[in-house]
Amino acid sequence: MKKYNPLSPPQILVVGFLISILVGTLLLSLPYVHEPNVELSVTEALFTATSAITVTGLNVIDPGTTFNRVGEVIIIILIQLGGLGFMSFAIWVFVLLGKKINLRHRLLMQENTGQIYLQGIVKLALHLLWITLALELFGGFLLATRWHYYMGWGEALFQGFFHAVSAFNNAGFSLFPTGLMNDVNDIFITIVITSLILLGGLGFTVIIDIFNKRFRFSMFSLHSKVTLSTNLVLISMGIPFFFLIEYGNPNSLGPLSFISKLNATYFQVITTRTAGFNTLDIGLLTQATLFMFIIYMFIGASSGSTGGGIKVTTMALIWVSLKSILQGKKDAVIFERRIPVDHVLRGMAIIILSLTVIIIATLILDITERGQPFLKILFEVVSAFGTVGLSMNFTPELSEIGRYVIMLVMFIGRLGPLTFGYALAKKVEKEYFKYPEEKMMIG
Repeated sequence: MKKYNPLSPPQILVVGFLISILVGTLLLSLPYVHEPNVELSVTEALFTATSAITVTGLNVIDPGTTFNRVGEVIIIILIQLGGLGFMSFAIWVFVLLGKKINLRHRLLMQENTGQIYLQGIVKLALHLLWITLALELFGGFLLATRWHYYMGWGEALFQGFFHAVSAFNNAGFSLFPTGLMNDVNDIFITIVITSLILLGGLGFTVIIDIFNKRFRFSMFSLHSKVTLSTNLVLISMGIPFFFLIEYGNPNSLGPLSFISKLNATYFQVITTRTAGFNTLDIGLLTQATLFMFIIYMFIGASSGSTGGGIKVTTMALIWVSLKSILQGKKDAVIFERRIPVDHVLRGMAIIILSLTVIIIATLILDITERGQPFLKILFEVVSAFGTVGLSMNFTPELSEIGRYVIMLVMFIGRLGPLTFGYALAKKVEKEYFKYPEEKMMIG
């Protein structure tokens, strides 16, 4: 009899996300969730479900005019499920039902959240629930206090909650036809949305660490220190660059007042790495700014967060390793802590696999989307991989093949290229011997 080999945690994650997308597609395809006289193809429903589950925000249709309130609630659920991971929801159900959470469930939760240690994984899952609900409800109410002047309290509360969920999960979905471009001058909206984006993009481990250690940086874990400091560096570099490059651009910051210029700059730099909201027309920005955005989208959010990209900790690790090599040092050191070699190799693998996915997808789209500028195609692919959701008004123009390519890139980006690779790779038996070592020329 053939021995049954259970699926590995990465394979279960892949299957779980695929099932979630298929169920979401089925629900969004139902005519009862559409506005009157609106028809949605299977591909459009699949694209929307994939974008929601992968918390990306790219859309081939306008969600606000395509779906009725039931359809919009389904999108909220898909975003929440995709941002926190289906294993988090499974843990919550098990706890509510009094079920025992075994080692396999804990390993799946560890893989799903990107945690280093298995200890305390169930407690973390419970913290995820309360932190998420509290921040989303509070953020949604704050947004409603501003928007109720334009649409009434009932609609404002729903729109506020929808955008709060979308912002905290770094999804970038908006029910407004022009996104948040009408709020480009609104400092209050900017602060609320960007605060939710930053909190969701930091990761729950960092948030819990900050409160447990009472905001004392010296007491934070190495992961929290690297995450916070790297985020601060990226923000402090991005704001002056964007402000100076776009200051005189008549299609972006040019017509705005000085305060509104600063407000729009801060908003766009924060949202570009992970969330995908926009208060400016992305397609009208300068090429230098767009290239900076590509770099920021590639880096993405923090490990264990709701955002995508290679993650800020990966970038910091590779940067420190490069610095150590140039200085002739053997070990990579961050905040007086030596980083294991296998962490460095893992970081390099993530970057190489990520670039491979982006290069292949870009080449395919360059063939299928004939006549489109290369920068526009590259921007779309990196946005999909980083699960950002920004677009140079290109997504609705994608061909049928192009849509499936972007869906696959969003899927890989949400899972992470390494997790996706583990799921596909054949399990190797334990090595019982090693080959002889020999040096070779490098560089």
